[in-house]
Amino acid sequence: MPYLEFDRSRLEIKPLECRQHDMHLEDVWALDAPIPEFDSPALKTIAQRIIDARSRGAAVIVMMGAHVIKQGMSRFVIELLRQGYVTHFALNGAGAIHDFELALIGATTESVARYVSEGQFGMWRETGRLNDIAKEAQADGLGFGEALGKTIVEEEFCHRDISLLAAGYEERVPVTVHVALGQDIIHEHPNCDGAALGAASYRDFLIFTQSLTGLEGGVVLNLGTAVMGPEVYLKALAMVRNVAHQEGRKVSRFTTAVFDLLPYAGEDYHTVPPKTDHRYYYRPWKTMLVRTVQDGGESFYIQGDHRQTIPNLWRLLQDAR
Repeated sequence: MPYLEFDRSRLEIKPLECRQHDMHLEDVWALDAPIPEFDSPALKTIAQRIIDARSRGAAVIVMMGAHVIKQGMSRFVIELLRQGYVTHFALNGAGAIHDFELALIGATTESVARYVSEGQFGMWRETGRLNDIAKEAQADGLGFGEALGKTIVEEEFCHRDISLLAAGYEERVPVTVHVALGQDIIHEHPNCDGAALGAASYRDFLIFTQSLTGLEGGVVLNLGTAVMGPEVYLKALAMVRNVAHQEGRKVSRFTTAVFDLLPYAGEDYHTVPPKTDHRYYYRPWKTMLVRTVQDGGESFYIQGDHRQTIPNLWRLLQDAR
């Protein structure tokens, strides 16, 4: 006998105009905003590795959590894409949602504490449009990220200039979206089709994996994604190395860097902590800083607020132009 399922038709979905937003256009930094001081020799090395990778045609891939957008860094990451420093961006589902909302209405982010008590958290009509776009992506044979960018550009969203998804579509640079079903607010909506989301996001996974085939001599940056980034990267890299091994090639000499607030790594982040240490379970450390670069790569941990680290990385790249 099948288990009972929740009846989504009973949900009340309200328009975004009813929501109190915690982030607005004025919170998105301008490119000429004062950049906080952040002195890091490792960051200078990473900037040089990016320049070297692009000079030899190798991939520079950025995996990014939603907080990069929520902290107002959209214009900086868009410029990294437009100027050719980054060849692929990978977002989690929340990152795509915040990018889409900012492009549509110039605001995003709701308070869980404010809305969860009444069961209104995530129940916003316009945001649910992402589910319909996933169905269109499935029908058209597109990845989820490309389909979202296409919609933002072709429908001329008012604030598409601060959309990474739109920039990727315009510049023909992949911006993929890696979804975990049940994790994002759009999965609450009656129009959510798990099969369509899965198909569109899995196509993005294969696009991401193809991008990793150019990683030898390249760079992978993890900007604040503790689960999606290292887990998607690990599986995709295994696929790429599997084929390379059959062809007598290696994908081993590249640079990884994790940007995060957590003071986990300290000075010695090139060794995995023992399982008795809680830091062992921090995936970016053991996956991106140790295990996948142990055959000839190098890794860096950059501890700091994204509002410090990302603008300073961008400035270092501009100074080298």
